[in-house]
Amino acid sequence: MSFTAPSLVSAGARRAFEYGRTYVVRPKGKHQATIVWLHGLGDNGASWSQLLETLALPNIKWICPTAPTQPISLFGGFPSTAWFDVGDLSEDAPDDLEGLDASAAHVANLLSTEPADIKLGVGGFSMGAATALYSASCFTSGKYGNGNPYPANLSAAVGLSGWLPCAKTLSNKLQGLDEATRRAQSLPILMCHGKGDDVVPYKFGEKSSKCLSSTGFQDVTFKSYTGLGHYTVPEEMDELCAWLASKLGLEGNSA
Repeated sequence: MSFTAPSLVSAGARRAFEYGRTYVVRPKGKHQATIVWLHGLGDNGASWSQLLETLALPNIKWICPTAPTQPISLFGGFPSTAWFDVGDLSEDAPDDLEGLDASAAHVANLLSTEPADIKLGVGGFSMGAATALYSASCFTSGKYGNGNPYPANLSAAVGLSGWLPCAKTLSNKLQGLDEATRRAQSLPILMCHGKGDDVVPYKFGEKSSKCLSSTGFQDVTFKSYTGLGHYTVPEEMDELCAWLASKLGLEGNSA
């Protein structure tokens, strides 16, 4: 499945985003929720779909898209699969708003055909986590960074080993919007980060979660894992399963 977001391409710097293959893990039980899950830099949707298929969450349909291949500043312009361009994994690095908006729109597009009674979520790992959290901020404010309306109704957002892009402008984005305040208060967000992460620093993830909490997000859970590097472990995935079952009210779980 390939999707281009022409509405996000400005007349000046013309970037067409060609998304790769999408992998879908169908629910083994009654379908109650659909989550778009976003991979990390240089990865693809296939590897995560294989892991998500093993989770004890029979009521979730997982959609695992593949990011476009584009030149990455961090790699000196060498192309890689990425949801947006990144130059430096730090809070002072500039945000690629055009790339973020395009990928958030791709997520919303993938969710747009789900039935009305299905709860929708977005999650991811590393750069995928950053895109998921950016999508959550778009949902909360009701619009993308470029001002276009954000269409999806999210019920959960998850970021593993990631960060929040555009953190400095988040409070401005939500200011004076009653609807945005209400959405921020009720949207459940789970962030997990390894203290031994040598790719996306632990402090960067921790600061992102504090930024969300201080901006009015009242249901933010931040879990830290001692000794964990830039990868996932079964304990973390178990906690993810329990959190999703609880927050999405899934059947077959007493949470």
